[in-house]
Amino acid sequence: MIEETLERLRNEDNFRTLPHLQPAGKYLFHEGKRYLNLSSNDYLGITDEPWQEAFFEELRTEKRFWLSNPSSRLITGNSPEYTLLEQTLSDFFGGREALVLGSGYLVNSGVLPALTTKKDLILADKLIHASLIDGLRLSDADWQRFAHNDPEHLERLLRKLRSQYDTVWIATESVFSMDGDIAPLHELVELKQRYDCRLYVDEAHAFGVCGPDGRGIAAQTGVLEQCDILIATLGKAIASQGAFVISDPPIRDFLINRMRTLIFSTALPPISLRWSTHILRRLPELEERRRHLRHLSRLICGDEHHTHIIPLMAGENRRAIEMSQRMREAGFWVMPIRYPTVPKGSARVRISLNAALPTEEIIRFTELWKNAGW
Repeated sequence: MIEETLERLRNEDNFRTLPHLQPAGKYLFHEGKRYLNLSSNDYLGITDEPWQEAFFEELRTEKRFWLSNPSSRLITGNSPEYTLLEQTLSDFFGGREALVLGSGYLVNSGVLPALTTKKDLILADKLIHASLIDGLRLSDADWQRFAHNDPEHLERLLRKLRSQYDTVWIATESVFSMDGDIAPLHELVELKQRYDCRLYVDEAHAFGVCGPDGRGIAAQTGVLEQCDILIATLGKAIASQGAFVISDPPIRDFLINRMRTLIFSTALPPISLRWSTHILRRLPELEERRRHLRHLSRLICGDEHHTHIIPLMAGENRRAIEMSQRMREAGFWVMPIRYPTVPKGSARVRISLNAALPTEEIIRFTELWKNAGW
């Protein structure tokens, strides 16, 4: 069965391999050639800055072991760096409670299974991330998916189903990872309030980049306090490791006691936690980087309101592969995105911009793909 499946994937132009790459700030090297990296989630260009030297010098003055926390947080892994980072996150989000986990996947696959029961319902946007879909599958709650960014469809489901359940959760991303479009959070909050629901918002691709000081789309649209659960990763815009949940104190306490992906996971190393705090404290200073990122996005798509994630649609797998190969020949590292990452027939090349990219290189890239007639 394994060999047959692999052969089918090859025939469908859907077979994947792990490329051998050497990142170098805004560039990366592959088989001796340098490419401008248009596929990284390092949205603020943190890895292109020499901040690490000062950070490591700071650590040298403190005599301790930085490289691992060899236990779960509930045993011996809850090092002081967790308290420091969670307090910094709490301050950053206006005093709400923060809980840090090992990755966004652990958060999205763990929160709703911990908080829901068989008497509950989860209504999730059709294009939510795979990690959140796995969270739905692991949950005891019933769940359905509403049409992408379609509050009217969501309301039809709520009108039909709300009375049958104790608690109903609405789940969405704020910036969607494959299309770069933005959820209608105002409308979702209105439905939450009208039908007495709870709202779960994944800000993984907005945190650090969007909103005041990089607080995300919920803060940008003024609905942060109405998000019962807000989550984001530390491994994208701030170039670190881990993820976090923003909630109220009872939910945080409940997750500590019931969230399997927290309870049964080894703690993050202190050095990663400390680096996250180091960059988090600098986010308010990085508004010029956020402005430059918006400028680069406008150069490519001409849309004042589009985000830093830009899909160049191909449709079929083979065409997406050919598009990415053509761009790599010109020195731009982009990858084809295919099923099951995106629905069948919607293969694309996804551009992930970052604030370290030079304007002239993005102009050159834009001319390339527009002249290619795609």
